[in-house]
Amino acid sequence: MTQVKPGDTVRIHYTGTLSDGSTFDSSEGRDPLEFVVGSGQIIPGLDTALSGMSIGDKKVVEVPADEAYGQPDPNARQAVPRAEIPDHIPLDLGTQLQVQTPQGQAMPVTVVEVTETEVTLDANHPLAGRDLTFAIELVAIA
Repeated sequence: MTQVKPGDTVRIHYTGTLSDGSTFDSSEGRDPLEFVVGSGQIIPGLDTALSGMSIGDKKVVEVPADEAYGQPDPNARQAVPRAEIPDHIPLDLGTQLQVQTPQGQAMPVTVVEVTETEVTLDANHPLAGRDLTFAIELVAIA
C-alpha cells in the first residue's frame, strides 16, 4: 500500500480544535484540503504527521504552538494614533482589518486595544501561541 512521503500531493479531511475542544477550522462540507507534503503549504506539525500514512488512515495529531503558528511576536503589535484611522473603520476589539505595508502588501491585523488616543493592532496569526489538535483522514495521494 502506498504511503505518504515528502513531495507527494495529498488530500485530507480535517477538523482542527483548541485545547478547550472548540473547533477553529474544518473541511467538513467542503472538498478535502490538497497540498504538497513538505512544501511549507501547511503548518509544520501537521505536515510531518502525514508521512507514512496510507489512503483511508485516520489519526489525531497534537501540534504544539511552536510547530503551528509559533509564539506571538511582541514586535507584531503596533499602536496607531486614533486620529489616523478613518471614522468609518470599525474599531471593536477583535475586529479583523487589513493594512498595507510600506512595500504595498496587504496584511491582516486584529484590533486588540482601543483608547481615546490610540488603537493597537496585532499582526500575529490569531492562533499564534496556541497548541492545536487535528483529527485527519488521508483521502488521496497523487
